[in-house]
Amino acid sequence: MKASPTTAHETYPDTHHDAYSKTIFGFWIYLMGDLIFFGALFATYTVLNESTFGGPTARELFNLPYTLIQSLVLLFASFMAGLGGTAAHRKEKGRTLLFFSSTFVLGSLFLGMEINEFARLIAAGNRWDQSAFLSSYFTVVATLGVHVIFGLLWVPILLIPVLLEKSLSHVSIRRLTCLKMFWQFVNIIWIFIFSLVYLLGVG
Repeated sequence: MKASPTTAHETYPDTHHDAYSKTIFGFWIYLMGDLIFFGALFATYTVLNESTFGGPTARELFNLPYTLIQSLVLLFASFMAGLGGTAAHRKEKGRTLLFFSSTFVLGSLFLGMEINEFARLIAAGNRWDQSAFLSSYFTVVATLGVHVIFGLLWVPILLIPVLLEKSLSHVSIRRLTCLKMFWQFVNIIWIFIFSLVYLLGVG
């Protein structure tokens, strides 16, 4: 008997040939490209972090306890996204909405803290164009902030269709998996920023 041809399907786990696998693989490629971009920013900061042009140094500017709280907030935002992705694969609609909504709230809190930190520095006269050190600092941290903004916008865009669905569709699960991966990537990048910029700068 002739075997029937393999048809495309969207199950989890899958056979690595369907839409789910192709989407996740493509998103991984995007994240790796973004990682290379951040690597270039980190290399630039490493070179320029002592070029203060007679201005204040990282030790004088950074508030490490405040930044540690920021880090914990983003860590929990990423953790909630991970739980949301797991709930989505289990087709637990209520828990999916709850966890990703928590990611949105915590991510918004993180972003507000970052904006407040920037406002504090600028109010004290420490603008991005004052020195090479501040230029590289604002560039690295603000680029991460832009990623957080995109992540926050992405949450309601993906949750609104979930609200309208009776049960989570394969399309929603695939999209929410990418969202979960994005928030975990943002958290990993922040860990590098916290270690390279803040810890080494204050230490």
